[in-house]
Amino acid sequence: MSSQPQLLTDPFLQLPTKDSIRVVWFTEFPGSRHTVTFGENLDKNVSANTIKLSRTREDQKSKVGKQTEENQVYQQPVERNIWRHEAEITGLIPGKRIPYRVNSEREDGEIVSSEIFTLAAKPLPETPLKILLTSDHQLMPMTAANLQKVTETIGRVDTVFFAGDLVNIADRASEWFDDNRGNAFFPCLQGKAKSKLEKNGNLITYKGGEIIQHAPIFPALGNHEVMGRFSQENSLGEQFNDPLPREIAKQIYHDKANISEELWLKNYSFNTDTYEEIFTLPNDSSGGKKYYAITIGDVRLVVLFAACAWRSPSLASTIKGKYRESDRDLNNPENWGYGQHIFEPIHQGSNQYQWLEKELNSPEFQQAKYKVVMLHHPPHSLGDNVVPPFTYPVQIIDRDSEGTIKSVRYEYPKEKDYLIRDIEPLLNAAKVQLVLFGHSHLWNRFVNSSGVNFLETSNVGNSYGAALGDNKRPVPINNSENYAATGDPNGLDPIIPKIAPLVNENNQPLPYIASNDITVFSILDTGNGTVSSYRFDTREPNSQVIKFDEFYLN
Repeated sequence: MSSQPQLLTDPFLQLPTKDSIRVVWFTEFPGSRHTVTFGENLDKNVSANTIKLSRTREDQKSKVGKQTEENQVYQQPVERNIWRHEAEITGLIPGKRIPYRVNSEREDGEIVSSEIFTLAAKPLPETPLKILLTSDHQLMPMTAANLQKVTETIGRVDTVFFAGDLVNIADRASEWFDDNRGNAFFPCLQGKAKSKLEKNGNLITYKGGEIIQHAPIFPALGNHEVMGRFSQENSLGEQFNDPLPREIAKQIYHDKANISEELWLKNYSFNTDTYEEIFTLPNDSSGGKKYYAITIGDVRLVVLFAACAWRSPSLASTIKGKYRESDRDLNNPENWGYGQHIFEPIHQGSNQYQWLEKELNSPEFQQAKYKVVMLHHPPHSLGDNVVPPFTYPVQIIDRDSEGTIKSVRYEYPKEKDYLIRDIEPLLNAAKVQLVLFGHSHLWNRFVNSSGVNFLETSNVGNSYGAALGDNKRPVPINNSENYAATGDPNGLDPIIPKIAPLVNENNQPLPYIASNDITVFSILDTGNGTVSSYRFDTREPNSQVIKFDEFYLN
């Protein structure tokens, strides 16, 4: 302990109320005392509560510390000790922003403090806010550039709405805190990134934006916040890609388990423990932190848990995919992927659906000036990931005359897409103005016949294109009624940006941005009721940020 202690992150803000807010930060030592000093003269003190993250690890593929190549330091997953500190600042006056900083005392008495930032209570109605709309950062190449341009263009935002997929592997600690590539989740959102981006021979280092030290962040669970079956040997990426449906895990538990069912399901199905330990969110719904609602100024934000296991669309015989199991695993059901199975029920009659129905009829929602719903999976999109339909896979097992399994296939009936069949009618009836989502790594937006706006704004450097014209999704060719190869499979036409759309080779305006060179962010301005989208071409680092689209929330 001879070296000076370091904070693993700057502080960030969580769960504001009318007179309080939470301050959270992380260290790699448990410490003896952790405090926040705050007030005009930093003359007030409050102590933090500390917990140790239970599942953060590094592994063969981590890019952290001295490991710059695979297997240099870690040959298997290794626990990484990280402590989370949270203090509640109370007695705040709405509308009044005050300075604060955090202090952590190590066991040997050495103290480290953050820089001074500012915080405020939850904004009152009629307070004009600038809210960053974003998703799918996942350590993608343009993330730091994107967030740096947010602060350079907009200045300080008041809140962040994040529609899921914060990192790639939720239990890999370095993806949150200190990946060697300089673009981990917290550094990018705290202006501490060191992300190098090379375009056209120019190597530029972007630092991200100093955002969440001053503005609370509200995330939704994406599929990348879900970890699959636990292992001491398999890489964390293999564990992420190995979730098992709860009902299948329960069957296996009753057959062979000798531990509690709750722990078995965490280890042999899937879990969101790391996400839930990192963030302090409203937890008064039937799903706890997994889905929630909160009022911020004039906005009622409703956050859903709509995500499913990502599987390859390939139909190759060696692939555990969306539409089939691998031939080599046909007689070993414990190795099956069970298709693109849904993590949290959302269909009519489920706990989440009933909670949402009640929330949409609540006074808090009904009286809000702006009604926003956020989820990860797209209801409408030009991206690949809107197909197949968001429904439980129908398993079809083909056997020969002797009963031997010859194939295991999965179908997804379009008429049972829960987001379209069950959720969208609720949103229409409740006069929701904006649905924010992610998952397909592009910018596109839609408006349905009820006037609901649908927006994905997640173009940070891992785009797979937009399915229009000759660019087709990889779908089974013999089932076009369920799996649309192009367009929005749920019937809406994409909106061409209103101000400065990109154009194709024939100079025709494009209704999307799907680029690994041009990054996009969007801002909800509650002062004038607009959602504005901006683009920045990283190939031209000295170019201006361009506002290319804007629409009003009526």
